[in-house]
Amino acid sequence: MNDTNIDVVAVQRRTLRLLFVTQIISGVGVAIGASVGALLAADLAGVTVSGFALSAVVVGSALLALPAAEIVRRSGRRLSLATTYLVAAVGAVVVVGAAMQESIALLFVGFFLFGGGTAAGMQARYAAVDLAPAPLRGRHLSVIFWATTLGAVAGPNLAAVAGASLAKYGVPTLAGPFVFSAALFVLAALVLMVLMRPDPAVLARQAVAQSTESAEDRTRGGMRAALAVVIAQPSARLGVIAMAVGHVVMIAVMAMTPVHIRNAGHDAAHTLRIVGVVLSVHVAGMYAFSPVIGWLTDRFGRRPIIVAGLVFLLAACALAGSAGHNSPRLAAGLMALGIGWSSTVVAGSTLLSDSIAADLRPSAQGLSDLTMGLAGASAGALSGVFMQAWGYSTLALIVALAAAPFIALAARRPTLVAGAAR
Repeated sequence: MNDTNIDVVAVQRRTLRLLFVTQIISGVGVAIGASVGALLAADLAGVTVSGFALSAVVVGSALLALPAAEIVRRSGRRLSLATTYLVAAVGAVVVVGAAMQESIALLFVGFFLFGGGTAAGMQARYAAVDLAPAPLRGRHLSVIFWATTLGAVAGPNLAAVAGASLAKYGVPTLAGPFVFSAALFVLAALVLMVLMRPDPAVLARQAVAQSTESAEDRTRGGMRAALAVVIAQPSARLGVIAMAVGHVVMIAVMAMTPVHIRNAGHDAAHTLRIVGVVLSVHVAGMYAFSPVIGWLTDRFGRRPIIVAGLVFLLAACALAGSAGHNSPRLAAGLMALGIGWSSTVVAGSTLLSDSIAADLRPSAQGLSDLTMGLAGASAGALSGVFMQAWGYSTLALIVALAAAPFIALAARRPTLVAGAAR
């Protein structure tokens, strides 16, 4: 086989560059639509169910993670990422159609499919470590997270312009951004299909093929086998839990922040401008510091960074929950929220990848994103109910109290076994 002549280090560098570019493109696509999703749902269905907008996106992201992981296992990252982005593009088009027809049911179908953009973006972080050496996994993964900053920070600030630019064609202002999301997702899919050759997951699988395992054994190593390993491995369990808890806190608070801002009584255009600034700062916290977080994860270990991330999340709830309509303080709280989320996801993803053998890794990663997404979706769905009943400050307090006990779990030193992940 001439695969032995492939320079894996060169392929990894090329893969990281390609993922970096597509994360910028898709980051704009996700952020420009997500920044107005709750507002669009609130206009069509009311504040109480506005949290379900983000929940539908998160559920879509979670459930689409499973077929995406299965495509990786059978065909590689290239087809999986491209297909998932195309699903997101279809979802964005459906959202626009729903807004023009004022169809609530169709709107949530569109949000569900739009979750493919998040699913692909999250899957890209694992594509970054398919061929990465273990001591550098945190840094390689975090580089792809950081790339999302360049697109995602700009996305919310482009929402107002995107919304207004299509009004003359009969597209509602809050639906216009989704037209641009669809175009960007299609572009990302095309770039990946053309340029991601050779496929990093296929090369990693070929490396496993040189072990004593048979190809037939590896083919049977799907979701069920991966689930059994995750349940049995404490480090893998902690990685999944850390990502799920971080996602719960982030989704619950972030989903209701635009609605909280709108409750200040501003008109739609001014509300969009404030939302754009606050969410841009939040997204910067989610992604801009990820290279530092990745370096810290490799330098000091996965568990200490998970603990630090949880502490940041609690501080974020305190800042945002006590901010009222003070936009700078609210932005500071959302920045801390993003940093805490980034820490739990970067360190948790790296810990999971450390803990699972390469042949089972795509399936375990898909299960992890499913768990993470469903946990976040539940938080998003309940956030609208809590917001309507008790307000934004109480919502932040409830979320903080729910997350606090997990600090003790993450801080507990594991029983060391041979090759245990840190």
